[in-house]
Amino acid sequence: MNEYIDTNRRHWDELVGIHVRSGFYNVEAFKAGRSTLTRIEVAELGDVSGKTLLHLQCHFGMDTLSWARGGAVVTGVDFSPEAIRVARSLSQELAIDARFVESDVYNLPAALDGTFDVVFASYGVICWLPDFSRWAQIAASYVKPGGIFYLLDGHPAGNMLDDAPAAGLSLRYPYFSSDRPQVYEDEGSYADRSAKLANDRTYEFSYGLGEMVSAILDAGLQLEFLHEFPFAGYQCLPSMQKDADGFWHLPGNDSSVPFLFSIRARKPL
Repeated sequence: MNEYIDTNRRHWDELVGIHVRSGFYNVEAFKAGRSTLTRIEVAELGDVSGKTLLHLQCHFGMDTLSWARGGAVVTGVDFSPEAIRVARSLSQELAIDARFVESDVYNLPAALDGTFDVVFASYGVICWLPDFSRWAQIAASYVKPGGIFYLLDGHPAGNMLDDAPAAGLSLRYPYFSSDRPQVYEDEGSYADRSAKLANDRTYEFSYGLGEMVSAILDAGLQLEFLHEFPFAGYQCLPSMQKDADGFWHLPGNDSSVPFLFSIRARKPL
């Protein structure tokens, strides 16, 4: 596990600078007041004013700080020291009160105490987890009794599709988890396909929807809903087009494939 996490951490350290400069993240618009949260998580979590919120795998913190702008008392966690450095810098520059902790989630119990009203994770979280069940147990341990766990991420069915140009809707990647990760050495980033990376190798993992839901229930949480959406948060297939709603859709708004899912679960009192 350490090899996978260390390799991925080097990759994400390098991506931070690329992402900060990218139009995809549009940091200047965020500084001017734009929220980076989408309509899905805003509607499904509701009012967070005055609530404590733990954001797992927060990257360089714009979603975390957007929740703070919405009134939450926020703590962001990421394993990339460069991401945490930039997140703290943004927090200070914009005078948004926030706490940021440098840690991978598996070591978080040694770095962070306490529980929270909301534990939140979204967009590009699951594929970096060597052990989803352990991740779910740790995430659940930070939820207060009566509090909420919320996850929004790529749907495992949509993740199976071949992302090569002109591939059409054909299967390429696994649905279920495996003892060994998928190994990639792709150029660029979803935020900048032209970027040249020194640390281009990544180890990524897949989990079926049933496996993830079962792990969340086994962690002591009670499922409130599971939602599926026929669009993506980024252009995960070359044929996808960005719609006025800000999400990426198949041509003709084809709704035959789920690309996102959300889970909200509550810890019993």
